[in-house]
Parts: sequence; C-alpha cells; structure tokens
Amino acid sequence: MTSFRKLLLLMFTLGCALGAVSQTNDVSTANADDIIQRLATGNEKRYVDLKSYTVRRHYEVHYRGFPSDKDAEMDVEVRYIAPATKEFKIVSETGSKFILNKVLHRLLTSEQEALTRENREETAMTSRNYGFAFLREEKTPDGRFYVLQTEPKRKNKFLFRGTIWVDARDFAISHIEAEPAKNPSFWISKTQIEHTYTKFGEFWLPVQNVSVTHVRLGGTATLTIKYRDYKIDDPTSAWRTTARVSPHEE
Repeated sequence: MTSFRKLLLLMFTLGCALGAVSQTNDVSTANADDIIQRLATGNEKRYVDLKSYTVRRHYEVHYRGFPSDKDAEMDVEVRYIAPATKEFKIVSETGSKFILNKVLHRLLTSEQEALTRENREETAMTSRNYGFAFLREEKTPDGRFYVLQTEPKRKNKFLFRGTIWVDARDFAISHIEAEPAKNPSFWISKTQIEHTYTKFGEFWLPVQNVSVTHVRLGGTATLTIKYRDYKIDDPTSAWRTTARVSPHEE
C-alpha cells in the first residue's frame, strides 16, 4: 500500500473514531430526566396556547380473519376548543356496520373521555406516569431527535410502553412506536401502535396513527387515521355546525 493510500486510510479511520467519540460525548450529555422535564413544560405551554383548531380525519379499518373479512371507512370533521371540548361531525361512513358502530364510533367516545382533566393528568408524558431511559440521538433531514424508551408505571388503557422521538429544538413528541400498557380484551393478543406528528405553526399535531391488532383467533385488524386540512383558529369563530355529533348506534 502506498504512503498516500495509508494516509487516506488513517484519515478515514481517525475520522470515524472522532465521529464516534463526538457522538458518544453528545449522547452522554443527554439526560432522560432533563428531556422529559422540558417535554412536560413544552407540552403544558402548547396546551395552554392552543385555543381551537379544526381538522378533517379519515378512518380506515381492515380486518382479515375469523369469521370473515370486514372493512369500513369514515370521514369526520373535528373541532377542538380549549380546554376540554371536541366536537365531531361524521361526514360519511361506508362498510361494515359492526366496525362502524363497535369500533369507530366508540373511538370518538373514548377520545372525549380522555380529554377530562383527570385523564389528561393521569396520562401525561411525565415521570409521574412513566419511567424513561435514554436510548440515542438521531439526526435526520427533518431535524435532531432524542429517542427514549418508555415504561408505564401502572396499567391504564391510555398509557403505553415503547419508544418516543422528541424533537430536540421544540421538545415535542414527533413519533411514537409502542403497545398499550393494558390489554383491552382477552381476545386481543397484541396491539402495535405508530403515531406521527408534524409541526403546524407553534404546535405539534398528529398527521397519522396506525394500530395493528392481532386477535387470538388468528385475525388481524389494521386501523389507520389520517389527518388533513388543519386550521388553527379563534374559538369564537363560527363553524359549519353548532351541534355536537356523538357516536351513535344504528
């Protein structure tokens, strides 16, 4: 090997070593407790500042398994008004009546339940509700993120265990990959959850949720929720309807 090639190899090896050292030093300064404290502070500020928004959601459920395959879709207009009001207007729905009534409509009811102050405090991303462990730092074209492992401190249907990605600039959650802390039913063997958030103005709001549920009898249900047409507005502004549309049984 020529001296020049040896020099290139040495520079490359040194560069990798320095890169590894730099990354290790950077990661070692990241503290899970500090990250979560700043996340909780940021979440509380965003919660206080977010007065109202509207969004259009598209729900899809595809079930494959015993006793037969089933599909359903639903479009919903949602308006949030601080501090704990959500209005739902079901625009359209097609497919299995069973899935519409027993799954999708009930999701709206559960979402309203989660908005209460008690539930919000019991499920907030804080050290009171979770244990956290720092895993790594990631740099992508979208920014820099802290990746943490989460472990719920109790079984609650609104808590989860898994991995969260925290935006290093805003200290807001950008991505979640997890499973529920509490299995909602004996008939469900496992549920995998993936949530993605994007920044709109000063707020991080969901853009897609995917849940894959495995049933003990061998079936699999995939729920996808897509969000579009966000409008962050004044809570006193007029909306298409003043009536709250609750999930209904047909």
